[in-house]
Amino acid sequence: MDKQTGYCVIATPIGPVRLEAEGEWLTACLPVCDQPLRAPSSPLLAEAARQLGEYFEGQRYGFDLPLAPTSGATPFRERVWRRLGEIPYGATASYAEIAVAIGSPRGCRAVAGACHHNPLPIFIPCHRVVGSDGTLTGYAYGLAMKRFLLDLERQCTGDSQ
Repeated sequence: MDKQTGYCVIATPIGPVRLEAEGEWLTACLPVCDQPLRAPSSPLLAEAARQLGEYFEGQRYGFDLPLAPTSGATPFRERVWRRLGEIPYGATASYAEIAVAIGSPRGCRAVAGACHHNPLPIFIPCHRVVGSDGTLTGYAYGLAMKRFLLDLERQCTGDSQ
């Protein structure tokens, strides 16, 4: 992979998405509405765009990219983000389940905060985190986008929940 820093803005079913890289790491995936499309400026960004396209086409259930979610990172958030990456495609986990899994059983609200500050949504699937009763709660990019992503994954896995 190329070691340059850069970004691209690609079209997706959820609208334009800005992918950012620093060196050999993908650092951000941000839905944007006010930026023109821009072609990937490095092999890493091109690969990230390709894999994201495959995800939206239902052909990719996981990502094989070097991720470095450094923006807003704290040790707690990093533990949460690692755990989010373990939630299977098409499945969900509650904020409480994540809190228990990372050894912080009273940390539900902090888990929600970590999800909100995730700089790599979709790649680190914070959209798969739901309320304890299974309801959709909070998503930095809106509940409609969260529902779209969950429905896409369930449709691709044949789960009609």
